[in-house]
Order: sequence, then C-alpha cells, then structure tokens
Amino acid sequence: MELNDLGIGARVAHPTLGTGVVFDLDPRTVHIFFKDHGEQPVSRSFEGLRVIAPGVEVEPEPLDLDHVRDALREVLEELQTPQRPVEMARRYAGGTMEIKPRDASLKSKEVPIEDFFHKIVMIRDRFRVLEQKINAHTGISEQDKVELQQYITRCYGSLTTFNILFEDKEDQFVGQKGEG
Repeated sequence: MELNDLGIGARVAHPTLGTGVVFDLDPRTVHIFFKDHGEQPVSRSFEGLRVIAPGVEVEPEPLDLDHVRDALREVLEELQTPQRPVEMARRYAGGTMEIKPRDASLKSKEVPIEDFFHKIVMIRDRFRVLEQKINAHTGISEQDKVELQQYITRCYGSLTTFNILFEDKEDQFVGQKGEG
C-alpha cells in the first residue's frame, strides 16, 4: 500500500510494532510514534501498514524571509565557532595568572588561567571572522584587502606570546614569517 495520502496525526497499525501516530512525513518515509517502541521511520512503500484513522491536512508554511534570515544567521554563527574544541595546554589546567603591580603596597590580581585562555581563543576566532569578512567584502579593493590582511597577520604575530597556552600547535597564532 502506498502511503501518499497520509497526514500528520493519522493513527496507523503496524503488524509488529502495533498502533502508532504519524508525527512527520517526508517523500519516502512516514515517521511514526509507537507507544511501546518509540519513534520509528517506516517506508511509504511498506505494505503492512494500515491506516486506522486519517490525520489532518497540513499545509506547508509559506516561505518567510525573516525565518530565512534567522536560519542564515544561525549557520553563519555556527561557522564562526571552532570545528573542534580548542584545548588549553594541560600543564596550565587549574592554574591562575597573577598580575602584580610594581608598587608592592598595591594588591595583585589573580585570574583563573582558563578564563584568560578563553578570552585569547575568542580574540583569535574573531580575527578569523574579520579576515573572512574582509576577503568576502565587495566594496573593498584588492589592494586594501591585502593591506588589511597584513595588519591582521601582524596582530597575530603580537599574540604569539600566548601560544604556550595552546595544547595543539595547529591552534596557535601564526604571525608573519621571515623570508630566507
């Protein structure tokens, strides 16, 4: 039996899974919730499925530009996040960073090293996003893009001091390399 005219909410009987309710449909699959077996996908071409009660007709939602913008923002934000977690060097885990003023009568400040490391990683990731935005920008000339890219590379070079905090070398800052 082809299950093409099935709607969301339809009650169906499966020969081995029992009675269930359709909660989602796609072109090839009927997604059914069975009381004893949970959510199960069933092929629309499966001949053992019997419709007990019809579901409701669900009209597809019209394309809403605001939803498209929100979805695009979510994808872009996801692309900004690291593809894998950036690990801090194990030898610093649980440590603190102490900032001491020259004047011994003034109190020093201790910061958990993990907090400081997180800020450094955020700076690195934001520089990467800035690079992508500059390179993709249509209103900036190629010469200006190169100049801005060189400036960012010099900023990376200034941050190489903090490379000791990174567990993996590939996560570290890389500045401008000398030639020859």
